[in-house]
Amino acid sequence: MAASLGTVPCQVTADPGCIWGRDRAQGDPSPGQSWLACFVGTRKGQTSSPGVFGEDQGSLHQPSLLSPQFREKLQDVLPSLPSQDDYFLLKWLRARSFDLPKAEAMLRKHIEVRKYMDADNIIAWEPPEVIRKYMSGGMCGYDREGSPVWYEIVGPLDAKGLLFSASKQDLLKNKFRDCEVLRHECDQQSKKLGKKIEMVMMVYDCEGLGLKHLWKPAVDTYGEILSMFEENYPESLKRLFIVKAPKLFPVAYNLVKHFLSEDTRKKVVVLGSNWKEVLQKYIDPAQIPVEYGGTLVDPDGDPKCSSKINYGGDVPQHYYVRDQLAQKYEHSVVVNRGSSHQVEYEILFPGCVLRWQFRSEGADIGFGVYLKTKVGERQRAGDMTEVLPNQRYNAHMVPEDGSLTCSTPGIYVLRFDNTYSFLHAKKVSYSVEVLLPDTASAQQIQEESPNHSP
Repeated sequence: MAASLGTVPCQVTADPGCIWGRDRAQGDPSPGQSWLACFVGTRKGQTSSPGVFGEDQGSLHQPSLLSPQFREKLQDVLPSLPSQDDYFLLKWLRARSFDLPKAEAMLRKHIEVRKYMDADNIIAWEPPEVIRKYMSGGMCGYDREGSPVWYEIVGPLDAKGLLFSASKQDLLKNKFRDCEVLRHECDQQSKKLGKKIEMVMMVYDCEGLGLKHLWKPAVDTYGEILSMFEENYPESLKRLFIVKAPKLFPVAYNLVKHFLSEDTRKKVVVLGSNWKEVLQKYIDPAQIPVEYGGTLVDPDGDPKCSSKINYGGDVPQHYYVRDQLAQKYEHSVVVNRGSSHQVEYEILFPGCVLRWQFRSEGADIGFGVYLKTKVGERQRAGDMTEVLPNQRYNAHMVPEDGSLTCSTPGIYVLRFDNTYSFLHAKKVSYSVEVLLPDTASAQQIQEESPNHSP
């Protein structure tokens, strides 16, 4: 079974109407709109269009498919585009299923984004030091067809540290800059090889992916990055390989996949234990760092090729310019003196993740998570199974956030504890979500597990 995992696309969507875990009293919260939405819109639920990354490379090499009317409608903005050839314009038509008005609108929005980002000069832009040092990833080598290969290193990425140390606009601009670097590299490869190179191979190293990466502000920012890719770089992804995916990966993927079109999802491939062999089918070993199963090293012998790939790391607190981010909370409650408030969530199968954020006003608040032993009645903390020990949090000073993987189905209780206070009631604002795993990737990882028996 391990061998077959090298070619299984991660494209299965969760069954509509199947709610595996949610607030028993509340519906799903609606996501907020970001500053980027005025340019790129939102991707949630938009899976009918081919999206930006396309289906295959073959059709891109048929400029005869380009409608003359499309070029004619764009005469006023052609000088603003990074390329005016038929290959470039064809990408936008394919991204909108050859619907001319939609493709034109998409391209005009892209021009506005390019102006906002100062795209013509962005490669010369120097990101803030904290981003240069701690934003992981980098371009290293080429695949067997000459396309650039980009590596994303997930585990060491300190998303919270970066968001506390840099503006979200600079983080997005840095990713836009990466896209422009890759686009320029494709142009250089096209000239060098005498053929059109228009797509990029990506390798996501997910070793070390953990609950810290599911922090909501980080996921929201990553969603904006994916939307930016989808709306501004059509037909640019050749294939995206996921390597060393942990059991938490299906939950993380399920959080962001709605930002991707169906065709983009078809490009995502979760590799099993034979991932090094699979990579070598697409990339010559001489173009793969030793760290990833090849023979490429830095001039100083570094097997990780750290001169090309940034491996991130924890951001030192002296970079911090803030100790919290503005949050919107779904609920608020007053916990009376000497009492507690309980919120129940039903988890129907193992592997879901409970994620919470809360703040208190005026003083600290106790918090713990429990699993009910009897269904249908309120239980005292001492009668339930303790999952996360109760402790007091200074959430009036710094909002608290956290998460846990639910290994057992049942009714989970998030308990805000004010029993220790005999004088003061506490107002608590909070949001809680149940994060569901993507079923397709979860099954792949389960089948790849050493303990799995067919």
